[in-house]
Amino acid sequence: MIKKNTERETEVRKEMRGGAGEVTIRHYFKKDEIKAKCRLCAELIIPPGAGVGLHEHAGEDEVFLVQKGKGIITDGGKDIEVEAGDSILTGNGASHSVRNTGDADLVITAVIMQY
Repeated sequence: MIKKNTERETEVRKEMRGGAGEVTIRHYFKKDEIKAKCRLCAELIIPPGAGVGLHEHAGEDEVFLVQKGKGIITDGGKDIEVEAGDSILTGNGASHSVRNTGDADLVITAVIMQY
């Protein structure tokens, strides 16, 4: 299946998982389009000052691939600065959050795979 960029479904979530501001989610593929156990395959666009609040990943892994911008990921109770090119893996019951600390959008590819 090939999905053109112009065909991607977009949604905006306010205060996502208790985070500040709005996060735009641009789905590469919806979970019903993927046969494997995948809950999310999308691009997250997080404006300056916004973020995704602290949440747990039990029974699943989430991969973040930072495409643009910079921010802070709280992972395993530690705040880590991230920027384009960095990758993050959270799962096995661990929690994480993300916030944009830069002056431009923080763009992250996010994939959530379930066990």
